[in-house]
Amino acid sequence: MFSGLIHNFYETAAIIVFGIGFVTLLLNRNIIKKIIGFNFMDTAIYLFLASKGYISGRMAPILYKEATPTLTKYINPVPAGLVLTGIVVSVSFTAFFLAIAVRLYREYHTLDLHEIVSIMNKEENEE
Repeated sequence: MFSGLIHNFYETAAIIVFGIGFVTLLLNRNIIKKIIGFNFMDTAIYLFLASKGYISGRMAPILYKEATPTLTKYINPVPAGLVLTGIVVSVSFTAFFLAIAVRLYREYHTLDLHEIVSIMNKEENEE
């Protein structure tokens, strides 16, 4: 059982990091901590995709037949491209979430999600 975990070290690490991010996203009330948990989940997905893109013992398609396949390391370009695109999208989402957190803090003077909802409910009932 443990030999499979050690053999698939990067996949195992990606699952653990994803779990840490998911638990952080679900259990914390602070908006900044939720954003950090979301970033952990993104990073885990990128690690998983990058680990699946590595092909050991294969030759890159642009190399000549003189190259020995055992000495050649090859990364599949499709998962690498997905990772790069995902990083760009993740940075954009993080900036957007942080901008929303700043606006919420300026309006309600707290980053606790439950307090913000209770203040919003009070304001709604007063109107």
